This record gives sequence, C-alpha cells and structure tokens, in this order.
Amino acid sequence: MSAPSALPSGLRTSALLLLLLAYIFNFLDRQIVSILQIPLKAELRLSDTQLGLLGGTAFAILYSTLAIPLAHVADRRGRLKVVAAGVAVWSLFTAVCGLTRGFGQLFVARVGVGVGEAAGVAPSYAFLSQAFPPSSRARALAVFSLGIPLGSGLGIFLGGWIAQAFSWRVAFIVIGLAGLPVAAALWLLDRRIQRGASAAPAGPRFAATAAELLAKPSFWLLAFGAASASICGYGYGQWLPRMIHDIHGTDLKQLGAYFGSIVVIGGSAGILLGGLLGDRFGRGRPGAYAAIPAIAFVATVPLYFMAFYTPSLSGAWIWFALPYMLSLMWLGPIVAAVQGLVAPAARASASAMFLLVNNLIGIGVGPLIFGIASDRLTPDHGREGLRLALVYGLGFYVLAAILCGLAALRLSRDTRVGDSEPH
Repeated sequence: MSAPSALPSGLRTSALLLLLLAYIFNFLDRQIVSILQIPLKAELRLSDTQLGLLGGTAFAILYSTLAIPLAHVADRRGRLKVVAAGVAVWSLFTAVCGLTRGFGQLFVARVGVGVGEAAGVAPSYAFLSQAFPPSSRARALAVFSLGIPLGSGLGIFLGGWIAQAFSWRVAFIVIGLAGLPVAAALWLLDRRIQRGASAAPAGPRFAATAAELLAKPSFWLLAFGAASASICGYGYGQWLPRMIHDIHGTDLKQLGAYFGSIVVIGGSAGILLGGLLGDRFGRGRPGAYAAIPAIAFVATVPLYFMAFYTPSLSGAWIWFALPYMLSLMWLGPIVAAVQGLVAPAARASASAMFLLVNNLIGIGVGPLIFGIASDRLTPDHGREGLRLALVYGLGFYVLAAILCGLAALRLSRDTRVGDSEPH
C-alpha cells in the first residue's frame, strides 16, 4: 500500500472529509446517552451512578485497551480499512442499544460500541499525520477533530428530537444505522487508494514504539494532561444537559437545541483556533503545542463557574460556549505534538498509547465520577447536588494546565528532529 503522503491533493482532501464524517458518527453514537439519559432514567429506573457507567465506563472498558492492537494492525495492514470496519461495528451496536430491555443489556451493547470505536481514532490520526506536511498538520488534525463538537452536538440535538417525537429506542436505532453508509464509503476509498500502489514499509514493532515513548517525559505529561481535561470534557458532556434540565426545567427538544448549539459553535471554534495557533506558534517551537492548551485550561475555570451560576438560561449561553471553546483547543496542538515524538510508520501505535491514557481516564472516570458525586450530594443538596459536583470538578482543568505547562518545557528535547516524509 502506498504511503498516504503520495496521494494526490484532491484524494487527500476527500480522505480528510470522509474521516471527519466517520468521526462525527463516532461522537454522535458515543455521546447520545447524555441527552437520552433523561428518558432512560425514567423508564429503566437507573441511578446516576448507572448512567455514569453507561456514558463512560462501559464504553471505555474495551475502547481504550483494544485501540493498541488495532492501531498496530492498522500500521501494518491499512489504516482506512481498519477505520471502515470500526465504523460498521460501532454503528450496529448503537442500533442494538435501542433493542435492550434493562441496564445489563444496555451496558453490554455500550461495550460493543466501544469495541468498534477502538478502531477509529488512532489510525485516522496516523493517516492524516502522514498525508499532510508538518506545516499544516495541526490544522488537518483540527479539521478532523471537528467531529467531536459536530458529532456531540448532533447527538444531543437529534437524540432529543427523535426521543421526544418517537422514543429513545428509535433514536438509538436510527442514528446507529445511519453510520453504515460511511463505513462502506471508507472501504471503497481504501480500495481506490490501493489500486496500483506500491507496498509501504511495515511499521516498527509495538514494543519498540512503546520503549521510545516510555523514555520521553513529554509524552506522559501530554497524555495525563489531556486525560485530566477529558475527565471534565466527557463528564460535562454527559451531565451538563441534565444539570440544565434540572435547574432550568427545559424539555428534551429545547435542551437538545440549546446545548447542541453550545457544543457545535463553541467546540468547533475552539478546535479550529487551537489548530491555527498550533501551526502558527509550533513551527520550530514544539513547546508551543503544549503551552497553548495550558493557557486555555486556566481560562476555562472561571468561565465555567460563571456559566453554572448565571440565573438566566439565555444569558448563560455565552458563558457555556466560551469555556467549551477553550476546553477543546488542546486537540490539534497536543495530537500534533504526539505525532512528532515517533517515526511516521509508528504513529498509529503512538496515538493508541496516547488515547489509552486519555480515554481510560477521561471516558472511564469522567462520567462515572460525576454520577457518583451527584448521588452522594443530592440527598443533602437536592437538585443542587449535580451542579456542586460539576463545580468541584473544575480542579481537573487546573491539573491539566500544570501538566501541559511542564510538557511545554520538555517537548523541544523529545521531538524528533526533521521530518523525513515526502510531500
């Protein structure tokens, strides 16, 4: 298979857009529980702890660990092919969620969603990092990362609309099956790329990649810094809609439009801005890739506090959108920094190691820890319990800023010199 860097620019752009579409469905299927938790809680009589397990831990159990072997397969066998298979699996399991009859069945189905999505992100990072030159890499990764706010926002909006018009079961089934054509398109694109292509050298053994990263402190500072922020990122994504519903009394359709617009507008602006700043200041200064997120995380804390306690729902919109924007600025710069720590052929494996730390902590802990805190605080504080849990969680953004700041001091020594890829 030819290296993606040999692709014509038009085909490279098509691959970026198709991978973006796959990532939109990745987060649409992943985050749909955040809006459907309201009818799920009522019909299945679930606790907030159980909802936290469904929104995070069930998904993270195999998503984080399987990403490593699947990324190694992608480095050696073809990255787009692995992504296509993953889209098909997670789409089918999302549809299965709509057929479940209790917490146990729904938990198993969500584990299946995680199995499919384990094949999606790391191979996509690696494909795009090799297809785009260093001067535009952070922007390309930022465009791909738009799948996070677009998918999350669509999941909240469409999930709320379909659930209110029909039922939460129909929402799972419709949104799940809609991803299958994307899987087919990726599979066809991979076949088109491989026709007439020369064989690419196999990636290094995973043990060699792991050993290289183990020796680089900046990798672990970036991974745990991103993971600390992701505890709030995934936790707030799961619980903010419920908090808004509890405090302001919105129905599902209104809630989907309100919070969905925050996610799409604020998140898209933050990811694009982070990518632009990363390319602008990271050229020749690798430390800037970590310094930009560190500054953004610090600014996130007071803005979220303002959002939590603004009494007017319409007035709170800007206070939610601004910190949401800042909280996602890390994606382009930090992912680009991780790609620069290893050889091009090892990038899917390196991405999978990064995602293992980020997702096992962020997804596995974030939704669950806020659910537990809500269950503990609600008996004494009523509907204020969930809001207090989210306020206490702002400390994770402070920790993320410290870790990224330390990574900024180290990245210049750990980043590989030069870029040997042809462009």
